[in-house]
Amino acid sequence: VQLQASGGGLVQPGGSLRLSCTGSRFIFDYYDLGWFCQAPGKEPEGITCISHNDGPTYYADSVKGRFTISRDNAKTTVYLEMNSLKPEDTAVYSCATCDGLRYLPEGYWGQETQVTVSS
Repeated sequence: VQLQASGGGLVQPGGSLRLSCTGSRFIFDYYDLGWFCQAPGKEPEGITCISHNDGPTYYADSVKGRFTISRDNAKTTVYLEMNSLKPEDTAVYSCATCDGLRYLPEGYWGQETQVTVSS
């Protein structure tokens, strides 16, 4: 497995979660990495992407101001800090190589983790 996400779970509306994604050194050295979510019955959506080399960071409007992506290249881990969670954030979340908010198909798609926001 080249990328593996963890940290999902059940959280109440307004709560917070931090997702983590670990990967190989090769991926972290050469690829921008992002988070994608797929809600039931919907297509996957790119929500954020962080550069591997000081390029821009992207956020979808739906998460801007609530979610923060970061990466620790020494630990080959990318994080997604999720705050002010809403029921509509309920989805399966995956980390993957990205080009802006789009998946980079010649890259890697990681294992997923479920986030459920419910009271």
